[in-house]
Amino acid sequence: MSASVIDKPKLGISACLLGVEVRFNGGHKESRLCTEALSEYFDFIPACPEVAIGMGVPREPIRLVGDPEQPQAIGTVNSDLNVTQALADYGLHMATQLDNICGYIFMQKSPSCGLERVKVYRENGAPVDGGGRGIYAQAFCARHPDLPVEEDGRLNDPVLRENFVTRVFAYAAWQQLLKDGVSRRALSEFHSRYKYQLMANDPQQYKALGNRLGSMGRSDPNEIAPRYFRDLMAALKKCATRRTHTNVLQHLSGYLKHSLGSEDKQEIQRLITQYHQGIVPLIVPLTLLKHHFRQHPDPYVALQVYMQPHPENLSLRNAI
Repeated sequence: MSASVIDKPKLGISACLLGVEVRFNGGHKESRLCTEALSEYFDFIPACPEVAIGMGVPREPIRLVGDPEQPQAIGTVNSDLNVTQALADYGLHMATQLDNICGYIFMQKSPSCGLERVKVYRENGAPVDGGGRGIYAQAFCARHPDLPVEEDGRLNDPVLRENFVTRVFAYAAWQQLLKDGVSRRALSEFHSRYKYQLMANDPQQYKALGNRLGSMGRSDPNEIAPRYFRDLMAALKKCATRRTHTNVLQHLSGYLKHSLGSEDKQEIQRLITQYHQGIVPLIVPLTLLKHHFRQHPDPYVALQVYMQPHPENLSLRNAI
């Protein structure tokens, strides 16, 4: 199933990233990427944990203190202010409420919403190496371990942005499979559609997942499905590289070997080589392959998510 036929996926998002003035200082952290580029393709569900637990705007800033694995969220002015439990409880509450989202974009460095490297301070005020994770984000993600999550700042990286959006649409496609009903055939067809996407992200895991489905025999598909999906999402989280993309492009070009003349084949190989060398972005050889597959359709290639894992107008493959 291509990205275009799935309903607009819902994404949780830190409200400040949509320009809502909920920051401790009464400001916002609007992400133009979210409000202008992504909002056309996703329905955003905003949340601000601090406001939700009654801290108000403006408010005293908080910071993380203590054990980076289990820090406390303490007021920076009034050290008696401890909102750790309130933020964690709200994270669990929202994890239950937002059971139909397909991803979440969190505010980076936030003591409530940051996913990684959030500053954590020792009791003596010195920062802990490596930092920690925001209290709300930690509680939320613990309940949705397979959910695609990312921080706003990291989405400025074109490779990470393309990877995140690919995972969001994979998550949405899986939710549709669950809605339609899990069966051995449905699992096999889903895996078949993701063959080349998985081959680009994690070739070893593609083989392992295929072997698992191939040997399921008379096993209950409802038992296999959750484990399969967990490993699928872990595999898709690995960023594809020029080397793995090149391998997939070569595989796809193989479906055209009996349809094209030598000049067309040479042109495809030239562009794949230029992509591998970093001269052109992925969209260039892929567009040429799509052109030839329109002239010479292949039913198996037509089903491949890799050919269009997200809406074309997002132009996510123009910069990778």
